[in-house]
Amino acid sequence: MDQDKRRLRQLKRDVKRAGNKHRRAQLKRDLVANPEEAHQSEENFGRNSSQGFNGLDRPQDGQSDYWT
Repeated sequence: MDQDKRRLRQLKRDVKRAGNKHRRAQLKRDLVANPEEAHQSEENFGRNSSQGFNGLDRPQDGQSDYWT
């Protein structure tokens, strides 16, 4: 596997892990602060969002070596 692709995937995993950790902590804080409304809290990953990494490891010219 290409080293750049491997690095991007590892970076995305790290960002997703940080975002999930932040989300769980925020849900716990919401539960303590306002138990009645905690189930309606919105998820906000902020800087820990991995949305910007989606599709970066795909070839941009339409080649079919995506799964290799």
